[in-house]
This record gives sequence, C-alpha cells and structure tokens, in this order.
Amino acid sequence: MKLVFAGTPEVAVPALDALIASDRHEVAAVVTRPDAPAGRGRRLVASPVAERAEEAGIEVLKPARPRDEDFLARLREIAPDCCPVVAYGALLPKTALEVPAHGWVNLHFSLLPAWRGAAPVQHAVMAGDEVTGASTFLIEEGLDSGPVYGVLTEEVRPTDTSGDLLTRLAFAGAGLLVATMDGIEDGTLHAVPQPADGITLAPKINVEDAQVQWSAPALRVDRVVRGCTPAPGAWTLFRGERLKLVQAVPVLDRTDLAPGELSVAKNNVYVGTGSHAIELLWVQPQGKKPMRAADWARGVRIVAGELVGI
Repeated sequence: MKLVFAGTPEVAVPALDALIASDRHEVAAVVTRPDAPAGRGRRLVASPVAERAEEAGIEVLKPARPRDEDFLARLREIAPDCCPVVAYGALLPKTALEVPAHGWVNLHFSLLPAWRGAAPVQHAVMAGDEVTGASTFLIEEGLDSGPVYGVLTEEVRPTDTSGDLLTRLAFAGAGLLVATMDGIEDGTLHAVPQPADGITLAPKINVEDAQVQWSAPALRVDRVVRGCTPAPGAWTLFRGERLKLVQAVPVLDRTDLAPGELSVAKNNVYVGTGSHAIELLWVQPQGKKPMRAADWARGVRIVAGELVGI
C-alpha cells in the first residue's frame, strides 16, 4: 500500500523504520508536528520523525493544524491507501480521516480499552499493572475508541520506569504495525469493536501529578517515581525547593521513619512513607544535574529528623 505515516517523538521512529524497511509498502510522506523550540537557545528543532524521514528522502508535511486546507489538499494529491499513526500529537479532523481508503490506523501503547489517552504507559506503571501491551486500531472521532486490528502483550517488570517499558513497546509495536498493514492489504485482517467493559483513561501526567505524597504506602511512592521517569519526573520539596527523584527503591525491612522523615547513613539515604521506607538512589536538585543521593545528602548536611515534602 501507499502510506502516509504520522508521528512526532522518538518513540515513533522504530515504527517508521519498520515501514520503510517493508518490501510490501511505500511510505510516500510523513506528517509530523511543526518544528518546536528546544534547548537553552530555544532554537527551532525538527521532530525526531521529521529528521528520520528527511534522512530517508521522504517528503515531510508539518501542518500547524491537520485541518489546514493546504495540508488536506496535499494529502488528497498523494492519495494514500492507509495512514499509520504513532504518537502524532494532534487531533485528526473528519476531513483528514476520510482521505485514505483504509483510514488512519493508530499504534497505541496499551491493551485497549484499557488506558485510552495520552499517557497509557505512565498510567500502567503507576497503577501497578503486571501486564500491558500495544494495540493497532482504526481511528475514529472518539478518544482511542475505534475497532482493534491486533494486540501484543508485554510484562511490566518490577523495576521498569515508563521510559524502559515504552522503549520495549515501541520496538515490539513496530512489528505489530507492519503486520497490521500487511493484513489490511491482503484482506485477512478485520478490525473488531472494543468491548464496552474495562475502559480506563490515561490523561497526560502533569507536574502536579508527579509530586510524591509521602503519606502513601512505599509501593505507591515507588510506582509514582518509576511511572514519572523520565517525564515529567517525580519530585518533592526540600527546604522549599524542588528535588527530583530520579531513582528510588522500597526498603521492606525498615518501618521506623515517619512519612517524609529523612535518615542518612554513610552511603544510603532513606525516606519514611505511610508504610516502610524508600531508599533514594539518584536525585536531581533544582538547577543541577542528577547525582547520587548519598553525595547530595553530604552536600546539604541533613539534620536529624529533617523532612521532605514540606
């Protein structure tokens, strides 16, 4: 089939690479978000998908809005058979959805109808899911509600951050997306409506959601830290400034600390929770680079009984 691929961040690149490598399909163009300011100089930078497409000599379309008439006219000129999508980042209007004969097919990183929305992997980790996966589905005007073509499952490992899990799903999902395109092309694959039960929502995780509540059990704190890593980054307050928690682990045999209470040993930093303690391994003070928690603690000279979170 002739394809127009839509995607923006690094997580979409493995799927684009897999489609480019396929000998059954032609990626005629790529749709991605416009260049965005990045870095200290805030200069405009192309998306990872745009950079990869340009390397491959593929036409790149960067509409400010996918309802822009110039974009829609070019899409009609290309006349794709299908438009695979991975983390494009903008809502597609009905006028765009109607262009390809086989519609727009999204690779979504959850087992639909679980975790519909912008942050399915983060929510799966934070909820303590033991298994998640990826789904390909036909996009309709509802939020991730279209009929499903195919799924794969992936174990959520006890130490997984959302970044770890998303990386694995991006590569496994690339194969699923290619297989979905193959099945649509040869007519052997048909989308099945999602069940009405089991719907959960996964809205974007904002900075406020990533603040650690030390009165929660240690397992909940651990899930928040892992689920918010690498973005937006779990954090707490220390002496009135934000302290990002880069890596931490529960310590099941220590229950002597009050929620938020710090305890420092020679090479260990512990914090009390609503159950047992958490050991901080890596932290990032405001305005500084990540560092080992023990080095941070030595530098700030923590007072006995001092608290985080206030």
